[in-house]
Amino acid sequence: MSQTTLTASPALPAPVAGAAFMVAAGVAFAGVNTLEQIATTRLGIPAPTAAFLQYAVALLAVLPWAVRRGLPSLSTRRPWLQALRVLLAALGVQAWVAGLAHGVPIGQAVALVMTSPFVVTLGAALLLGERVSIERWLAVTIGFAGGLIILDPFAETFTAASLYPLAASVLWAGVSLVQKRLLVEDSPEAVAAWLLLLLAPVNLVLALPSGLVLPTADGWIAIIAVGVLTAAAQAFLALAYSRADAAYVQPFDHVKLPLNIIAGWLVFGWLPTAQLWIGAALIIGASLFLLWRESRAPEAGRATGQSPSSS
Repeated sequence: MSQTTLTASPALPAPVAGAAFMVAAGVAFAGVNTLEQIATTRLGIPAPTAAFLQYAVALLAVLPWAVRRGLPSLSTRRPWLQALRVLLAALGVQAWVAGLAHGVPIGQAVALVMTSPFVVTLGAALLLGERVSIERWLAVTIGFAGGLIILDPFAETFTAASLYPLAASVLWAGVSLVQKRLLVEDSPEAVAAWLLLLLAPVNLVLALPSGLVLPTADGWIAIIAVGVLTAAAQAFLALAYSRADAAYVQPFDHVKLPLNIIAGWLVFGWLPTAQLWIGAALIIGASLFLLWRESRAPEAGRATGQSPSSS
């Protein structure tokens, strides 16, 4: 994501403002996940329909602002890569919402999605030919070990639905890898515009085979709130990265895990297991180590970028 230099508020230093916006994004995403799970598990909205409506409402929420600012050019040298990125993002959204619809605890789902940076590192080495140091391979191994501890595939409580957040993690890692390749030739504004304008239509196409189901009145309230919070969360992320360096604000993104765990406990009564805490500690520790390594060697390049995840 490109960094834009803005004048910080005199009352709030830029780094503090960036951290505050990142935490605000985490709060908004916790609201998104909680309401999305209520909409799908309690109000009966099918996961594909919920995913489409979420981003359709989000698009309607941000479009007036985008038009006032002037939509960036959609010109691109690689339209097929742009289309692939949007498709991967939409499939990731579908997998994520399917996991919530099947009752995967919010905290567990978020922790599994946090393995995405390790998939990016693995993909950058295997697909983009980037050199990966021994330290980064170690971090990737530890991160995946944390995910395996959380999944606990040999436990009696394990279900195939637990794999949906992991699938979303892999798909959103693919989004970051394609974005890394696109930014070599296309502007960040064009890359963002393609995703903004096409994510909802692609999710509509993915939802059509199972049939669109119109929500009830309560369902519409939940979905509209989810869409508005999704737009707000993305806006908070943009503000966070514009106010402070990514290496500074990124660690505050991990606040989303306890926030989602608390939301799952308060709304659904899900208490985190010891395995969740252990696995999450490994994932967060390994991701912070990767971030530290990247901040020391910015010239090596980064396969970063915000996915459209609801985490």
